[in-house]
Amino acid sequence: MNTEDKIWQYLEDVSDPEVPVLSVVDLGVVRNVQVQDEEVQVTITPTYSGCPAMNTIATDIRLKLLAEGFKSVRINMQLSPAWTTDWLSEKGKVKLEEYGIAPPVEDGGDIHALFGRDTTVRCPLCKSENTKLISQFGSTACKALYQCNECLEPFDYFKCLK
Repeated sequence: MNTEDKIWQYLEDVSDPEVPVLSVVDLGVVRNVQVQDEEVQVTITPTYSGCPAMNTIATDIRLKLLAEGFKSVRINMQLSPAWTTDWLSEKGKVKLEEYGIAPPVEDGGDIHALFGRDTTVRCPLCKSENTKLISQFGSTACKALYQCNECLEPFDYFKCLK
């Protein structure tokens, strides 16, 4: 296994501070890993330009790679192309649902609001699709708050961002 592959494996141990069951690789914010001379460069893209977790993610990546023995680690922030929920790994979507957060349901973006229709979001607890939107904002700006009409539990929905 080459050094860059090892770095990708190490990054699987770095969690998203807002959704700790997701690694930064599952979240899709790690765009590139390069090793040049003795320096490791990791390029990350925020889930949105104002994401407050990016400084923590950059610090956690740096600390993880330094702990693994790398002497010089540089984190590059790349804003374009913008992150979308398409970059969430399939493993990450499963982890979200197991954690109690409904993963994004739309492959092509959430366009239902344009037509006055609600998005059908499956309850991550009882798997019912009989749910309702409570608020466009959940525990963080990238989530909406839903409630299941069957089990009556509220839950976060990871918004579909395109």
